[in-house]
Amino acid sequence: MGKIISIANQKGGVGKTTTAINLSAGLAVLDYKVLLVDADPQANATSGLGINPKSVETSIYECLIGQAHITEGIKKIDTPNLYLLPSHLNLVGAEIELINLQDREKLMREALHQLKEVFDFIIIDCSPSLGLITLNALTASDSVIVPVQCEYFALEGLGKLLNTINIVQNRMNKNLEIEGILLTMYDSRLRLSKQVVSEVKRHFGELVFETIVHRNTRVSEAPQFGQSVIMYDMQCKGAINYLNLSKELIRKNGLTKEAIDTTATIIKNTKKAKAKKGDKKAKAKK
Repeated sequence: MGKIISIANQKGGVGKTTTAINLSAGLAVLDYKVLLVDADPQANATSGLGINPKSVETSIYECLIGQAHITEGIKKIDTPNLYLLPSHLNLVGAEIELINLQDREKLMREALHQLKEVFDFIIIDCSPSLGLITLNALTASDSVIVPVQCEYFALEGLGKLLNTINIVQNRMNKNLEIEGILLTMYDSRLRLSKQVVSEVKRHFGELVFETIVHRNTRVSEAPQFGQSVIMYDMQCKGAINYLNLSKELIRKNGLTKEAIDTTATIIKNTKKAKAKKGDKKAKAKK
């Protein structure tokens, strides 16, 4: 039985999409079958994995409003074991279209739970809001990861998100848990970053992941090439951070495989993906 995890924070620019893409890729190269669901109308997770949102015919939007079965929208990504349910700008209108439907907060749960037998992990990239689509994601999820930026306003709005999670737990999804709080964009040269880490750990204790994601240029560059940072540059600090986060998540859920303790599986899977991409380029030139 797979696990559904939302990446959520209504504050923008904290690394939600970056985390969704790279955590999904990290789990995938560690030999877990992963579906990344792009539940953000901006569709950055979709474009960040090399798919043009404008060319998508079946997205999460069509699946939610009942125009398509969820399996019709799933696309295979070059990374081994990684699949994507893309988003589209049309998702903006879904909140209005769904507002009068009965059990509208449970539509995503009904769509995704049938896939828990197929995937080890289903990761949902939520939009920077606490609207109906994000509410759907939290209702569908077993747990939620909250990325928090290592900057001055890090805790701003976090209380509101935790309150929303509490409401979802009480009214719609009593099994929803906080998987952890992830500190992102850490800069070891700045005293402020260290202060934020200390403050978040003081407030939330064991809820905070041990892994901290550092600021890294390669992480920012990777989406331009439609890749996760793990496929773009496996040896950079950002890739190592997200691989460590993937391993920590696996250990936390008691799913550790022998492959997690070596780099052999990662190297094998990244080489396989790059070779596949090279073959596609060669065919395109012909």
